[in-house]
Amino acid sequence: MFRYRDSEVAKKIVEKLKGIDLKIRIMHVCGTHQDTIVRFGLDSLFKQSGIEVRQGPGCPVCVTTTREYEEAITMAKKGNVLATFGDAVRVPGRASSLLDLRAEGCDVRIVYSIEDAVNLAKKTGKNVIFLAVGFETTAPSTAVTLLRDPPENFTVLNCHRYVPPVLHALLEMGDLAIQGLLEPGHVSTIIGLRPYQMLSEKYHIPQVIAGFEPLDVLMGIYMLAQQIKKGEAKVENEYRRSVKPEGNVKALAVLEKVFEPVDLAWRGFPVVKASGMKLKNKFQNYDARKRFEDQLKELENMDFPEPKGCRCNEILRGLVNPQDCQLFARACTPSHPLGPCMVSIEGACQIEYKYGGGPR
Repeated sequence: MFRYRDSEVAKKIVEKLKGIDLKIRIMHVCGTHQDTIVRFGLDSLFKQSGIEVRQGPGCPVCVTTTREYEEAITMAKKGNVLATFGDAVRVPGRASSLLDLRAEGCDVRIVYSIEDAVNLAKKTGKNVIFLAVGFETTAPSTAVTLLRDPPENFTVLNCHRYVPPVLHALLEMGDLAIQGLLEPGHVSTIIGLRPYQMLSEKYHIPQVIAGFEPLDVLMGIYMLAQQIKKGEAKVENEYRRSVKPEGNVKALAVLEKVFEPVDLAWRGFPVVKASGMKLKNKFQNYDARKRFEDQLKELENMDFPEPKGCRCNEILRGLVNPQDCQLFARACTPSHPLGPCMVSIEGACQIEYKYGGGPR
């Protein structure tokens, strides 16, 4: 068994990739994959092999829209306690972020889990709203929490999303010629292989689910290259040590109990059919949008443009790289982010800034 950072094995895979002799473009949809690729210099190795790898809509903090963040900002301004994870508080809204509001005296709390937010509601007795951002990986924890009947002063501003529908949308839009998809390991541990199979059948595109170590990514790209060379289009599982074909059956059952699909916009995309997770009627009492509907009326008919010059929309569709944005590492830095891709640890811009430095 090789070590997951075994340089000798890595060299052999790279040589095999070069031997395939293909000029192809691959897309992955996982911020952790992007971190591995850039941190370990795999992007340079792939280019030497004639393979271009682009990051797609795999950062949940990034694809959550400005409107959704503005909903959270508005609720915090109205005197509610707004609780969420560290990255989300720094994403800019129309004029400020949740972190800016905290500096102004609003009660914005950074928590490490939804359970922390529930405990906050129990402890304070105040209205606590949890901004729930994430894909199938984090949504089960939200679902389990609601199934446990949290206190009445606890609600969820639900921004959870399903990944497979946005992949359909991405391929349907056809903005970028993609020869293969490297699918996310974390999401796949929950959903398994089946949701990806329709993509390969409909669009004749090879797919490989991969883990997050350098050799996982290298092997995943090699497996995709092999499929492309052979003219195949199927779903393969490199990450077998964690991903089962059927996924996590218990987690899927919990999601089914609490959520139902709804059409939803993603940052960088139009409304994507059946891509949002809507709370079922049984859990409407915990829906912050329903509970505080009057507080959000001021957002009706309001526009939510991206910051001038920000290209996060295009980055999330794989159309451009961070260095193609004139703001990257100039006006937009991790200490002064203008777009979510520079905020999130899974964002392409922050990852490139962290390991690659400034503009190239």
